[in-house]
Amino acid sequence: MTAKRTAMALVGFGEAAMAFRAGWGAAAPPGLRAFDIKTEVPATAGPMRARFDAAGVQGAATLAEALAGADVVFCLVTADQALVAAQQAKGVLSAGTLWLDCNSCAPETKRAAAAVIEGAGGRYVDVAVMAPVHPKGHHVPLLVSGPHADTAAEVLRGLDMRPEVVAGGVGGASAVKMFRSVMIKGLEALTAECFLAARKAGVEDAVIASLQASDPGIDWRQRGAYNLERMMVHGPRRAAEMAEVAASVEALGLPAIMARATMAWQAAIGALGLSADDDELAARADTVLARL
Repeated sequence: MTAKRTAMALVGFGEAAMAFRAGWGAAAPPGLRAFDIKTEVPATAGPMRARFDAAGVQGAATLAEALAGADVVFCLVTADQALVAAQQAKGVLSAGTLWLDCNSCAPETKRAAAAVIEGAGGRYVDVAVMAPVHPKGHHVPLLVSGPHADTAAEVLRGLDMRPEVVAGGVGGASAVKMFRSVMIKGLEALTAECFLAARKAGVEDAVIASLQASDPGIDWRQRGAYNLERMMVHGPRRAAEMAEVAASVEALGLPAIMARATMAWQAAIGALGLSADDDELAARADTVLARL
C-alpha cells in the first residue's frame, strides 16, 4: 500500500491534522477527505469549511461521508473524544480500514477503542505523537504499536513520516506518551505556578537567577515563556490529555497527584482563552495574572 493509491481520511482537523496535511504536500493521496465536529455547529461550521478549502482537502459534512471507502483513517480529535469517534465510526467503516488513533489517551481508552474498531472490521493502530507538531510538522516522531503496527508504519513512511514500532500491543505506544506527559506537561504547570507567583510577588528576577544558577542547562526565562504559551493556547486539550494520564497512573495502583494537579493548572489557564502574542515571560505572565 502506497500513499499515492491510498484513499485516506482525517477525523478531526485541528493543529495536528493541518500540520500533517501541510507537510505531506503533493505526496498526500488525491481526494483526501476530512471531517471535524465543528462543521456540525453553526457558529464554527463556516470557519471550518474555510479551513478545509485552504488546506486543499475535501471537507465532509458527516463522519460517514469522510470514511466512505477510506483505506486509512487518521483519528486526530481531542483525548476525550477518541473513543466517541471510534464508536461513531462503527457501522460506516470499510472492512480492513487502518484506523490510526493518534490521540493522547490512556492505554485502557485505546484498548476500548481498538475493540470497537476491530469489531467493526477495521484494523486499529495505537499511535503516539511524541512532540509538538510545530515546527516538525509531519516529521514529528511517532510511536506505533498493536498487531497492525508494521503495516501502519509502512503507510506512514510512504507519507514521509517518522514512525517507530514499539512493543506492548495496543496501549504500548500510548503508555510511553502518557507517562512522559507527567513530566512534560507537569513542568509546564510547575513553571506556571512558580513564575506567576514570583511575578506577582515582584521577585521573578531573583527566582530565575537562582534557577539559572542551579540548572544552567535550561534558559529558564525562555522555557517559562514557552510553557506559558503552551498552556494559554492548548490548555483545554492538554487538560483532557492529563485526565487520561491520571487514569493511566491510577490504573497501576499509584496516586496520580501530580497528573491531577497539572490537569487543574492546564484547564485553568487554557479556559481564559488568552492570546500568547507577546513572546516574553513577563508579558505573558502579566496577561495571565490579569485574568486569573
